[in-house]
Amino acid sequence: MMTVSHDVVIVGGGLAGLRAAVGLCRKYDVALLSKVHPIRSHSIAAQGGINAALANNPDSRDDTWEKHTFDTVKGSDYLADQDAVEIMCREAPGIVYEMEHWGCPFSRFPDGSIAQRPFGGAGYPRTCYSTDLTGHVLLNTLYERAVMMGVTVYPEWYVTALATDDGVCHGVVAFDLMNGQIVPIAAKATIFATGGYGRVYFYSTNALINTGSGIGIAYKAGVPLKDMEFVQFHPTGLIGTNILMTEACRGEGGYLVNNKGERFMEKYAPKAMELAPRDIVSRSIQTEINEDRYFEHPLGKYIKLDLTHLGEKKILAKLPGIRKICLDFIGIDPILEPIPIMPCQHYSMGGIDTNARTATEVQGFFAAGECACVSVHGGNRLGGNSLLETIVFGKIAAGAIDEYLSSGAAVPKEKIVIRRAGDLEARIAALVSGGTEKTFVLHGELAKTMSANVGIFRQRTETEKALEEIGRIKERYRNVGISSPSRHMNYELMNAIELEYMLDVAHTIALGAFLREESRGAHFRTDFPKRDDEKWLKHTIARMADGTNPDISFRDVSITRYKPMERVY
Repeated sequence: MMTVSHDVVIVGGGLAGLRAAVGLCRKYDVALLSKVHPIRSHSIAAQGGINAALANNPDSRDDTWEKHTFDTVKGSDYLADQDAVEIMCREAPGIVYEMEHWGCPFSRFPDGSIAQRPFGGAGYPRTCYSTDLTGHVLLNTLYERAVMMGVTVYPEWYVTALATDDGVCHGVVAFDLMNGQIVPIAAKATIFATGGYGRVYFYSTNALINTGSGIGIAYKAGVPLKDMEFVQFHPTGLIGTNILMTEACRGEGGYLVNNKGERFMEKYAPKAMELAPRDIVSRSIQTEINEDRYFEHPLGKYIKLDLTHLGEKKILAKLPGIRKICLDFIGIDPILEPIPIMPCQHYSMGGIDTNARTATEVQGFFAAGECACVSVHGGNRLGGNSLLETIVFGKIAAGAIDEYLSSGAAVPKEKIVIRRAGDLEARIAALVSGGTEKTFVLHGELAKTMSANVGIFRQRTETEKALEEIGRIKERYRNVGISSPSRHMNYELMNAIELEYMLDVAHTIALGAFLREESRGAHFRTDFPKRDDEKWLKHTIARMADGTNPDISFRDVSITRYKPMERVY
Protein backbone atom coordinates (compact mmCIF):
# COMPACT_ATOMS: atom_id res chain seq x y z
CA MET A 1 0.00 0.00 0.00
CA MET A 2 1.48 3.33 -1.11
CA THR A 3 2.04 5.77 1.76
CA VAL A 4 2.23 9.55 1.26
CA SER A 5 3.76 11.97 3.76
CA HIS A 6 3.43 15.75 4.19
CA ASP A 7 4.15 18.22 6.98
CA VAL A 8 0.54 19.44 6.92
CA VAL A 9 -2.59 17.87 5.46
CA ILE A 10 -5.56 20.19 4.87
CA VAL A 11 -8.87 18.47 4.18
CA GLY A 12 -11.32 20.72 2.31
CA GLY A 13 -10.75 23.05 -0.62
CA GLY A 14 -13.08 25.89 0.37
CA LEU A 15 -12.18 29.27 1.84
CA ALA A 16 -10.97 28.04 5.24
CA GLY A 17 -8.78 25.31 3.76
CA LEU A 18 -7.32 27.51 1.03
CA ARG A 19 -6.53 30.36 3.46
CA ALA A 20 -4.76 27.93 5.79
CA ALA A 21 -2.80 26.50 2.85
CA VAL A 22 -1.74 29.96 1.65
CA GLY A 23 -0.54 30.80 5.16
CA LEU A 24 1.59 27.66 5.51
CA CYS A 25 2.94 26.68 2.10
CA ARG A 26 6.00 28.97 2.03
CA LYS A 27 7.43 27.27 5.09
CA TYR A 28 6.04 23.73 5.04
CA ASP A 29 5.19 20.87 2.70
CA VAL A 30 1.41 21.33 2.51
CA ALA A 31 -1.13 19.05 0.85
CA LEU A 32 -4.74 20.12 0.28
CA LEU A 33 -7.26 17.32 -0.28
CA SER A 34 -10.70 18.07 -1.71
CA LYS A 35 -13.53 15.71 -2.66
CA VAL A 36 -14.23 18.06 -5.59
CA HIS A 37 -12.05 20.52 -7.46
CA PRO A 38 -11.46 23.39 -5.00
CA ILE A 39 -13.38 25.99 -7.03
CA ARG A 40 -16.41 23.70 -6.83
CA SER A 41 -16.32 23.82 -3.02
CA HIS A 42 -19.49 24.99 -1.31
CA SER A 43 -17.95 28.37 -0.40
CA ILE A 44 -18.74 29.32 -3.99
CA ALA A 45 -22.48 29.19 -3.21
CA ALA A 46 -22.35 32.07 -0.71
CA GLN A 47 -23.96 35.06 -2.36
CA GLY A 48 -24.65 38.07 -0.19
CA GLY A 49 -21.38 39.26 1.36
CA ILE A 50 -18.74 39.28 4.08
CA ASN A 51 -19.04 41.45 7.19
CA ALA A 52 -16.43 43.98 8.32
CA ALA A 53 -16.70 47.30 10.13
CA LEU A 54 -15.13 49.39 7.35
CA ALA A 55 -17.58 52.29 7.86
CA ASN A 56 -17.72 52.96 4.10
CA ASN A 57 -21.50 53.20 3.84
CA PRO A 58 -22.88 56.70 4.59
CA ASP A 59 -25.14 55.05 7.19
CA SER A 60 -22.26 53.27 8.95
CA ARG A 61 -19.77 56.05 9.64
CA ASP A 62 -19.87 55.27 13.37
CA ASP A 63 -19.41 51.52 12.92
CA THR A 64 -16.62 49.77 14.83
CA TRP A 65 -15.44 46.20 15.37
CA GLU A 66 -16.85 46.43 18.91
CA LYS A 67 -20.34 47.15 17.51
CA HIS A 68 -19.91 44.27 15.07
CA THR A 69 -19.03 42.09 18.07
CA PHE A 70 -22.14 43.15 19.98
CA ASP A 71 -24.43 42.48 17.01
CA THR A 72 -22.86 39.03 16.59
CA VAL A 73 -23.21 38.14 20.28
CA LYS A 74 -26.80 39.39 20.40
CA GLY A 75 -27.59 37.55 17.17
CA SER A 76 -26.15 34.35 18.69
CA ASP A 77 -28.73 34.62 21.50
CA TYR A 78 -25.74 34.96 23.83
CA LEU A 79 -24.45 31.43 23.26
CA ALA A 80 -21.35 32.54 21.30
CA ASP A 81 -18.00 32.59 23.12
CA GLN A 82 -17.39 36.30 23.28
CA ASP A 83 -13.60 36.15 23.31
CA ALA A 84 -13.69 34.29 19.98
CA VAL A 85 -16.24 36.73 18.53
CA GLU A 86 -14.00 39.65 19.46
CA ILE A 87 -11.09 38.05 17.60
CA MET A 88 -13.19 37.50 14.47
CA CYS A 89 -14.65 41.00 14.38
CA ARG A 90 -11.32 42.70 15.15
CA GLU A 91 -9.67 40.78 12.31
CA ALA A 92 -12.48 41.44 9.82
CA PRO A 93 -11.34 44.74 8.22
CA GLY A 94 -7.81 43.45 7.67
CA ILE A 95 -9.14 40.24 6.11
CA VAL A 96 -11.33 42.15 3.64
CA TYR A 97 -8.50 44.47 2.64
CA GLU A 98 -6.14 41.50 2.29
CA MET A 99 -8.59 39.85 -0.11
CA GLU A 100 -8.96 43.13 -2.00
CA HIS A 101 -5.17 43.45 -2.38
CA TRP A 102 -5.01 39.87 -3.65
CA GLY A 103 -7.39 40.79 -6.46
CA CYS A 104 -10.93 40.15 -5.18
CA PRO A 105 -13.29 42.31 -7.30
CA PHE A 106 -15.59 43.81 -4.67
CA SER A 107 -18.47 46.05 -5.71
CA ARG A 108 -17.66 49.73 -5.21
CA PHE A 109 -19.25 52.97 -4.12
CA PRO A 110 -18.80 55.94 -6.48
CA ASP A 111 -15.77 57.13 -4.47
CA GLY A 112 -14.02 53.80 -5.16
CA SER A 113 -14.37 52.38 -1.64
CA ILE A 114 -15.68 48.85 -1.08
CA ALA A 115 -19.48 48.87 -1.14
CA GLN A 116 -21.42 47.74 1.93
CA ARG A 117 -25.09 46.73 2.21
CA PRO A 118 -27.44 46.08 5.15
CA PHE A 119 -27.87 42.52 6.41
CA GLY A 120 -30.11 40.97 9.04
CA GLY A 121 -29.37 41.57 12.72
CA ALA A 122 -26.76 44.24 12.03
CA GLY A 123 -26.90 47.72 13.49
CA TYR A 124 -25.08 49.17 10.47
CA PRO A 125 -24.67 48.32 6.77
CA ARG A 126 -21.35 46.46 7.07
CA THR A 127 -21.68 43.62 4.55
CA CYS A 128 -19.04 43.93 1.80
CA TYR A 129 -20.06 42.26 -1.44
CA SER A 130 -19.51 41.58 -5.11
CA THR A 131 -23.04 41.84 -6.59
CA ASP A 132 -24.57 38.52 -5.41
CA LEU A 133 -21.52 36.36 -6.19
CA THR A 134 -19.35 37.14 -3.17
CA GLY A 135 -18.41 33.56 -2.29
CA HIS A 136 -17.56 32.91 -5.93
CA VAL A 137 -15.07 35.77 -6.21
CA LEU A 138 -13.50 35.13 -2.80
CA LEU A 139 -13.00 31.45 -3.57
CA ASN A 140 -11.46 32.07 -6.98
CA THR A 141 -9.18 34.76 -5.53
CA LEU A 142 -7.85 32.39 -2.85
CA TYR A 143 -7.53 29.45 -5.25
CA GLU A 144 -5.49 31.58 -7.66
CA ARG A 145 -3.30 32.61 -4.74
CA ALA A 146 -2.81 28.98 -3.70
CA VAL A 147 -1.86 27.95 -7.25
CA MET A 148 0.58 30.85 -7.51
CA MET A 149 2.23 29.78 -4.24
CA GLY A 150 2.53 26.15 -5.27
CA VAL A 151 0.14 24.44 -2.88
CA THR A 152 -0.08 20.71 -3.67
CA VAL A 153 -3.75 19.96 -4.43
CA TYR A 154 -5.32 16.49 -4.55
CA PRO A 155 -8.73 17.00 -6.22
CA GLU A 156 -11.38 14.29 -5.95
CA TRP A 157 -9.73 12.63 -2.98
CA TYR A 158 -12.13 11.58 -0.21
CA VAL A 159 -10.81 11.45 3.33
CA THR A 160 -12.48 8.53 5.08
CA ALA A 161 -10.81 8.45 8.52
CA LEU A 162 -8.49 10.21 10.94
CA ALA A 163 -5.52 8.22 12.16
CA THR A 164 -5.32 8.96 15.89
CA ASP A 165 -3.63 7.12 18.70
CA ASP A 166 -3.36 8.00 22.38
CA GLY A 167 -4.62 11.55 21.86
CA VAL A 168 -2.34 12.35 18.90
CA CYS A 169 -3.30 12.69 15.23
CA HIS A 170 -0.87 11.03 12.79
CA GLY A 171 -2.63 11.82 9.51
CA VAL A 172 -5.59 10.64 7.45
CA VAL A 173 -6.75 7.80 5.25
CA ALA A 174 -7.78 9.01 1.80
CA PHE A 175 -9.46 7.43 -1.20
CA ASP A 176 -8.20 8.54 -4.62
CA LEU A 177 -11.45 8.40 -6.55
CA MET A 178 -9.83 8.74 -9.99
CA ASN A 179 -7.52 5.77 -9.49
CA GLY A 180 -9.61 3.78 -7.03
CA GLN A 181 -6.78 3.58 -4.48
CA ILE A 182 -6.69 3.78 -0.71
CA VAL A 183 -3.83 6.06 0.33
CA PRO A 184 -2.54 6.43 3.92
CA ILE A 185 -1.23 10.00 4.38
CA ALA A 186 1.03 10.69 7.36
CA ALA A 187 1.26 14.28 8.61
CA LYS A 188 2.64 16.20 11.55
CA ALA A 189 -0.49 18.39 11.58
CA THR A 190 -3.95 17.88 10.10
CA ILE A 191 -6.69 20.47 9.65
CA PHE A 192 -10.29 19.77 8.69
CA ALA A 193 -12.09 22.47 6.72
CA THR A 194 -14.76 20.14 5.37
CA GLY A 195 -17.90 22.31 5.56
CA GLY A 196 -21.37 21.61 6.89
CA TYR A 197 -23.88 18.77 7.04
CA GLY A 198 -26.83 20.15 5.06
CA ARG A 199 -27.61 16.85 3.30
CA VAL A 200 -28.59 15.31 6.62
CA TYR A 201 -31.81 17.28 5.97
CA PHE A 202 -34.28 16.85 3.10
CA TYR A 203 -34.85 20.56 2.46
CA SER A 204 -31.45 22.25 2.30
CA THR A 205 -29.70 25.02 0.38
CA ASN A 206 -26.48 22.99 0.59
CA ALA A 207 -24.67 21.25 -2.26
CA LEU A 208 -24.78 17.46 -2.53
CA ILE A 209 -21.20 17.31 -1.24
CA ASN A 210 -22.23 18.76 2.15
CA THR A 211 -22.74 15.48 3.95
CA GLY A 212 -21.02 16.46 7.20
CA SER A 213 -18.69 13.48 6.86
CA GLY A 214 -15.73 15.52 8.10
CA ILE A 215 -17.58 16.26 11.33
CA GLY A 216 -18.53 12.59 11.61
CA ILE A 217 -14.99 11.40 10.95
CA ALA A 218 -13.62 13.58 13.74
CA TYR A 219 -16.39 12.44 16.10
CA LYS A 220 -15.72 8.77 15.32
CA ALA A 221 -12.02 9.36 16.08
CA GLY A 222 -12.85 10.62 19.56
CA VAL A 223 -12.93 14.38 18.96
CA PRO A 224 -15.92 16.00 20.73
CA LEU A 225 -18.60 17.96 18.87
CA LYS A 226 -20.17 21.15 20.20
CA ASP A 227 -23.68 22.66 19.97
CA MET A 228 -24.91 20.31 17.26
CA GLU A 229 -28.59 21.02 18.00
CA PHE A 230 -28.21 24.56 16.62
CA VAL A 231 -29.13 24.25 12.95
CA GLN A 232 -29.75 27.38 10.89
CA PHE A 233 -32.69 27.50 8.52
CA HIS A 234 -32.41 30.17 5.84
CA PRO A 235 -35.68 32.05 5.40
CA THR A 236 -35.60 32.18 1.61
CA GLY A 237 -34.91 29.00 -0.36
CA LEU A 238 -36.37 28.78 -3.85
CA ILE A 239 -39.43 26.55 -3.89
CA GLY A 240 -38.76 23.09 -5.31
CA THR A 241 -35.00 23.29 -5.70
CA ASN A 242 -34.18 24.92 -2.31
CA ILE A 243 -31.52 27.04 -4.02
CA LEU A 244 -30.48 29.95 -1.81
CA MET A 245 -32.14 33.31 -2.42
CA THR A 246 -29.52 35.45 -0.71
CA GLU A 247 -30.26 37.70 2.25
CA ALA A 248 -29.02 40.47 -0.04
CA CYS A 249 -32.47 40.33 -1.65
CA ARG A 250 -33.85 41.71 1.60
CA GLY A 251 -30.77 43.81 2.26
CA GLU A 252 -31.41 45.64 -0.99
CA GLY A 253 -35.04 46.25 0.02
CA GLY A 254 -37.03 43.12 -0.82
CA TYR A 255 -40.35 42.43 0.93
CA LEU A 256 -41.84 39.23 2.36
CA VAL A 257 -45.56 39.00 1.61
CA ASN A 258 -48.28 36.50 2.61
CA ASN A 259 -51.47 35.59 0.74
CA LYS A 260 -53.30 38.54 2.30
CA GLY A 261 -50.81 40.94 0.74
CA GLU A 262 -49.29 41.77 4.14
CA ARG A 263 -45.64 42.48 4.90
CA PHE A 264 -46.07 40.20 7.87
CA MET A 265 -42.65 40.77 9.45
CA GLU A 266 -44.17 43.85 11.07
CA LYS A 267 -45.91 41.46 13.50
CA TYR A 268 -42.72 39.64 14.46
CA ALA A 269 -39.89 42.21 14.28
CA PRO A 270 -41.48 45.67 13.90
CA LYS A 271 -38.17 47.56 13.83
CA ALA A 272 -35.95 45.27 11.77
CA MET A 273 -38.78 43.88 9.57
CA GLU A 274 -37.27 41.66 6.83
CA LEU A 275 -33.78 42.32 8.21
CA ALA A 276 -34.32 40.58 11.51
CA PRO A 277 -31.91 37.69 12.20
CA ARG A 278 -32.45 34.53 10.23
CA ASP A 279 -33.88 32.44 13.04
CA ILE A 280 -36.64 34.99 13.63
CA VAL A 281 -37.44 35.45 9.94
CA SER A 282 -37.51 31.68 9.30
CA ARG A 283 -39.89 31.06 12.22
CA SER A 284 -42.07 33.95 11.06
CA ILE A 285 -42.35 32.56 7.53
CA GLN A 286 -43.07 29.06 8.81
CA THR A 287 -45.72 30.44 11.16
CA GLU A 288 -47.44 32.18 8.24
CA ILE A 289 -47.40 28.87 6.34
CA ASN A 290 -48.63 26.86 9.35
CA GLU A 291 -51.48 29.32 9.89
CA ASP A 292 -52.69 29.06 6.27
CA ARG A 293 -51.46 32.44 5.02
CA TYR A 294 -49.43 30.81 2.26
CA PHE A 295 -49.57 30.52 -1.51
CA GLU A 296 -49.73 27.15 -3.25
CA HIS A 297 -47.54 25.83 -6.02
CA PRO A 298 -47.28 22.29 -7.44
CA LEU A 299 -43.90 22.18 -5.71
CA GLY A 300 -45.26 23.14 -2.28
CA LYS A 301 -46.51 25.89 0.01
CA TYR A 302 -44.67 29.20 -0.13
CA ILE A 303 -44.43 32.87 0.77
CA LYS A 304 -43.54 35.58 -1.74
CA LEU A 305 -40.19 37.37 -1.78
CA ASP A 306 -41.06 40.52 -3.72
CA LEU A 307 -38.29 42.45 -5.50
CA THR A 308 -40.41 43.99 -8.25
CA HIS A 309 -40.47 47.44 -6.61
CA LEU A 310 -36.65 47.58 -6.71
CA GLY A 311 -36.76 48.05 -10.47
CA GLU A 312 -34.87 46.47 -13.33
CA LYS A 313 -31.76 48.63 -13.02
CA LYS A 314 -31.12 47.80 -9.38
CA ILE A 315 -31.83 44.08 -9.77
CA LEU A 316 -29.49 43.80 -12.76
CA ALA A 317 -26.77 45.73 -10.92
CA LYS A 318 -27.05 44.19 -7.45
CA LEU A 319 -28.79 40.80 -7.86
CA PRO A 320 -27.99 39.46 -11.35
CA GLY A 321 -27.25 35.95 -10.11
CA ILE A 322 -30.59 35.69 -8.32
CA ARG A 323 -32.43 36.73 -11.47
CA LYS A 324 -30.58 34.12 -13.54
CA ILE A 325 -31.32 31.35 -11.02
CA CYS A 326 -35.03 32.24 -11.01
CA LEU A 327 -35.18 32.28 -14.81
CA ASP A 328 -33.24 29.04 -15.20
CA PHE A 329 -34.82 26.95 -12.45
CA ILE A 330 -38.40 28.11 -12.06
CA GLY A 331 -39.05 30.21 -15.17
CA ILE A 332 -39.92 33.50 -13.51
CA ASP A 333 -38.30 36.91 -13.78
CA PRO A 334 -38.03 38.64 -10.36
CA ILE A 335 -38.07 41.99 -12.17
CA LEU A 336 -41.67 41.22 -13.13
CA GLU A 337 -43.04 38.90 -10.42
CA PRO A 338 -42.28 37.81 -6.83
CA ILE A 339 -40.11 34.79 -6.03
CA PRO A 340 -41.78 31.76 -4.33
CA ILE A 341 -39.72 30.86 -1.26
CA MET A 342 -39.75 28.63 1.82
CA PRO A 343 -37.31 28.15 4.73
CA CYS A 344 -34.63 25.46 4.25
CA GLN A 345 -31.76 24.07 6.30
CA HIS A 346 -28.77 26.25 5.51
CA TYR A 347 -25.90 26.26 8.01
CA SER A 348 -24.28 24.36 10.87
CA MET A 349 -23.68 26.49 13.96
CA GLY A 350 -22.36 23.40 15.74
CA GLY A 351 -19.38 21.30 14.73
CA ILE A 352 -15.97 20.02 15.79
CA ASP A 353 -15.13 21.48 19.20
CA THR A 354 -12.16 23.86 18.88
CA ASN A 355 -10.66 26.71 20.85
CA ALA A 356 -10.16 30.21 19.44
CA ARG A 357 -6.87 29.05 17.88
CA THR A 358 -8.68 26.25 15.94
CA ALA A 359 -7.01 23.52 18.03
CA THR A 360 -8.93 20.48 19.26
CA GLU A 361 -8.18 18.33 22.28
CA VAL A 362 -6.40 15.85 19.97
CA GLN A 363 -2.78 16.91 19.54
CA GLY A 364 -1.95 17.84 15.94
CA PHE A 365 -5.59 18.04 14.82
CA PHE A 366 -7.21 21.40 13.97
CA ALA A 367 -10.50 22.49 12.40
CA ALA A 368 -11.81 25.70 10.81
CA GLY A 369 -14.81 26.96 8.89
CA GLU A 370 -18.32 25.55 9.01
CA CYS A 371 -17.22 22.08 10.16
CA ALA A 372 -15.77 23.67 13.32
CA CYS A 373 -17.49 25.25 16.31
CA VAL A 374 -15.25 27.93 17.81
CA SER A 375 -18.01 29.20 18.80
CA VAL A 376 -18.55 32.56 17.08
CA HIS A 377 -22.16 31.97 16.01
CA GLY A 378 -23.67 30.46 19.15
CA GLY A 379 -27.37 29.75 18.69
CA ASN A 380 -27.78 31.71 15.45
CA ARG A 381 -25.38 33.01 12.80
CA LEU A 382 -25.77 36.47 11.30
CA GLY A 383 -25.65 36.66 7.51
CA GLY A 384 -22.25 37.82 6.27
CA ASN A 385 -20.36 36.24 9.19
CA SER A 386 -19.83 32.81 7.61
CA LEU A 387 -17.49 33.94 4.83
CA LEU A 388 -15.71 36.03 7.42
CA GLU A 389 -15.31 33.11 9.82
CA THR A 390 -13.84 30.84 7.15
CA ILE A 391 -11.06 33.23 6.15
CA VAL A 392 -10.31 34.60 9.63
CA PHE A 393 -9.98 31.16 11.21
CA GLY A 394 -8.28 29.68 8.16
CA LYS A 395 -5.60 32.33 8.69
CA ILE A 396 -5.53 31.73 12.46
CA ALA A 397 -5.21 27.97 11.86
CA ALA A 398 -2.10 28.59 9.74
CA GLY A 399 -0.54 30.55 12.58
CA ALA A 400 -1.51 27.97 15.19
CA ILE A 401 -0.10 25.09 13.12
CA ASP A 402 3.11 27.02 12.53
CA GLU A 403 3.49 27.46 16.29
CA TYR A 404 2.72 23.78 16.86
CA LEU A 405 5.24 22.58 14.29
CA SER A 406 7.90 25.06 15.40
CA SER A 407 7.63 23.91 19.01
CA GLY A 408 8.46 20.32 18.12
CA ALA A 409 5.42 18.42 16.85
CA ALA A 410 5.32 14.67 17.28
CA VAL A 411 6.72 12.62 14.39
CA PRO A 412 3.76 10.89 12.74
CA LYS A 413 3.66 7.11 13.03
CA GLU A 414 3.05 5.64 9.61
CA LYS A 415 2.02 2.30 11.08
CA ILE A 416 -1.00 3.97 12.72
CA VAL A 417 -2.11 5.45 9.40
CA ILE A 418 -1.55 2.16 7.57
CA ARG A 419 -3.56 0.30 10.20
CA ARG A 420 -6.50 2.68 9.69
CA ALA A 421 -6.17 2.17 5.93
CA GLY A 422 -6.50 -1.56 6.55
CA ASP A 423 -9.77 -0.87 8.39
CA LEU A 424 -11.05 0.86 5.26
CA GLU A 425 -10.07 -2.12 3.11
CA ALA A 426 -12.11 -4.36 5.38
CA ARG A 427 -15.06 -1.95 5.29
CA ILE A 428 -15.07 -1.87 1.48
CA ALA A 429 -14.89 -5.65 1.33
CA ALA A 430 -17.95 -5.87 3.57
CA LEU A 431 -19.88 -3.40 1.39
CA VAL A 432 -18.98 -5.27 -1.78
CA SER A 433 -19.90 -8.65 -0.30
CA GLY A 434 -23.56 -7.86 -0.80
CA GLY A 435 -25.81 -6.31 1.85
CA THR A 436 -29.42 -5.82 0.78
CA GLU A 437 -29.98 -2.25 2.04
CA LYS A 438 -29.35 0.60 -0.39
CA THR A 439 -27.58 3.77 0.65
CA PHE A 440 -29.92 6.13 -1.20
CA VAL A 441 -32.99 4.61 0.50
CA LEU A 442 -31.53 4.97 4.00
CA HIS A 443 -30.23 8.47 3.26
CA GLY A 444 -33.67 9.55 2.01
CA GLU A 445 -35.38 8.23 5.13
CA LEU A 446 -32.82 9.94 7.38
CA ALA A 447 -33.21 13.30 5.61
CA LYS A 448 -37.01 13.19 5.75
CA THR A 449 -36.90 12.23 9.43
CA MET A 450 -34.65 15.17 10.28
CA SER A 451 -36.70 17.72 8.32
CA ALA A 452 -39.96 16.47 9.82
CA ASN A 453 -38.86 16.10 13.45
CA VAL A 454 -35.79 18.28 14.10
CA GLY A 455 -36.73 21.33 12.06
CA ILE A 456 -37.58 24.97 12.68
CA PHE A 457 -40.06 24.11 15.45
CA ARG A 458 -39.29 21.23 17.80
CA GLN A 459 -40.91 19.41 20.69
CA ARG A 460 -40.16 16.42 22.89
CA THR A 461 -42.28 13.85 21.08
CA GLU A 462 -40.87 14.77 17.67
CA THR A 463 -37.23 14.66 18.78
CA GLU A 464 -37.90 11.32 20.49
CA LYS A 465 -39.35 10.04 17.21
CA ALA A 466 -36.25 11.24 15.35
CA LEU A 467 -33.96 9.43 17.80
CA GLU A 468 -35.94 6.21 17.46
CA GLU A 469 -35.91 6.40 13.67
CA ILE A 470 -32.17 7.19 13.54
CA GLY A 471 -31.58 4.11 15.72
CA ARG A 472 -33.57 1.95 13.32
CA ILE A 473 -31.72 3.30 10.29
CA LYS A 474 -28.39 2.66 12.04
CA GLU A 475 -29.40 -0.97 12.52
CA ARG A 476 -30.39 -1.28 8.86
CA TYR A 477 -27.12 0.35 7.82
CA ARG A 478 -25.31 -2.73 9.14
CA ASN A 479 -26.74 -4.53 6.10
CA VAL A 480 -25.96 -1.89 3.49
CA GLY A 481 -24.31 -3.01 0.26
CA ILE A 482 -23.14 -1.62 -3.06
CA SER A 483 -23.84 -2.91 -6.56
CA SER A 484 -20.39 -2.62 -8.15
CA PRO A 485 -17.01 -3.83 -6.84
CA SER A 486 -15.18 -1.30 -9.03
CA ARG A 487 -13.35 1.39 -7.11
CA HIS A 488 -12.75 3.77 -9.99
CA MET A 489 -15.11 6.80 -9.69
CA ASN A 490 -17.49 4.71 -7.59
CA TYR A 491 -19.68 7.33 -5.94
CA GLU A 492 -22.05 4.66 -4.61
CA LEU A 493 -19.12 3.33 -2.57
CA MET A 494 -18.23 6.76 -1.22
CA ASN A 495 -21.88 7.53 -0.42
CA ALA A 496 -22.14 4.29 1.53
CA ILE A 497 -19.06 5.13 3.59
CA GLU A 498 -20.23 8.71 4.21
CA LEU A 499 -23.71 7.63 5.31
CA GLU A 500 -22.27 6.08 8.48
CA TYR A 501 -20.87 9.48 9.44
CA MET A 502 -24.12 11.24 8.49
CA LEU A 503 -26.05 8.97 10.85
CA ASP A 504 -23.70 9.85 13.70
CA VAL A 505 -24.02 13.56 12.96
CA ALA A 506 -27.82 13.35 12.83
CA HIS A 507 -27.83 11.45 16.12
CA THR A 508 -25.93 14.22 17.92
CA ILE A 509 -28.26 16.89 16.45
CA ALA A 510 -31.42 15.09 17.50
CA LEU A 511 -30.15 14.19 20.97
CA GLY A 512 -28.99 17.75 21.63
CA ALA A 513 -32.39 19.06 20.51
CA PHE A 514 -34.15 16.54 22.77
CA LEU A 515 -32.09 17.45 25.85
CA ARG A 516 -32.06 21.26 25.51
CA GLU A 517 -35.32 22.23 27.21
CA GLU A 518 -35.41 25.89 26.20
CA SER A 519 -35.66 28.01 23.06
CA ARG A 520 -32.50 29.85 22.01
CA GLY A 521 -31.57 31.12 18.56
CA ALA A 522 -32.35 28.58 15.86
CA HIS A 523 -33.33 25.93 18.44
CA PHE A 524 -37.02 26.54 19.19
CA ARG A 525 -38.91 24.15 21.45
CA THR A 526 -42.68 24.73 21.35
CA ASP A 527 -42.94 22.98 24.72
CA PHE A 528 -40.22 25.24 26.18
CA PRO A 529 -40.73 28.51 24.26
CA LYS A 530 -38.57 30.76 26.48
CA ARG A 531 -34.81 31.17 26.76
CA ASP A 532 -33.53 29.87 30.10
CA ASP A 533 -30.16 31.43 30.98
CA GLU A 534 -30.17 29.97 34.49
CA LYS A 535 -30.14 26.37 33.27
CA TRP A 536 -29.07 26.50 29.63
CA LEU A 537 -26.50 29.25 29.11
CA LYS A 538 -24.03 26.51 28.25
CA HIS A 539 -22.56 24.62 25.31
CA THR A 540 -23.57 21.05 24.51
CA ILE A 541 -20.58 18.69 24.13
CA ALA A 542 -21.11 15.33 22.41
CA ARG A 543 -18.60 12.47 22.52
CA MET A 544 -18.75 9.00 21.02
CA ALA A 545 -19.57 6.89 24.06
CA ASP A 546 -19.64 3.25 23.02
CA GLY A 547 -18.93 3.24 19.30
CA THR A 548 -22.59 3.93 18.59
CA ASN A 549 -24.25 6.44 20.92
CA PRO A 550 -23.36 10.01 21.94
CA ASP A 551 -22.47 10.90 25.51
CA ILE A 552 -23.58 14.48 26.30
CA SER A 553 -22.01 16.93 28.74
CA PHE A 554 -22.16 20.72 29.06
CA ARG A 555 -19.67 23.59 29.26
CA ASP A 556 -20.01 27.23 30.31
CA VAL A 557 -20.18 29.95 27.66
CA SER A 558 -17.30 32.46 27.64
CA ILE A 559 -18.76 35.88 28.52
CA THR A 560 -16.52 38.95 28.48
CA ARG A 561 -18.26 42.32 28.23
CA TYR A 562 -21.77 41.59 26.90
CA LYS A 563 -24.15 40.32 29.58
CA PRO A 564 -27.19 38.42 28.29
CA MET A 565 -30.27 40.56 27.78
CA GLU A 566 -33.61 40.26 26.03
CA ARG A 567 -33.18 39.93 22.28
CA VAL A 568 -35.49 42.45 20.61
CA TYR A 569 -35.50 43.62 16.99
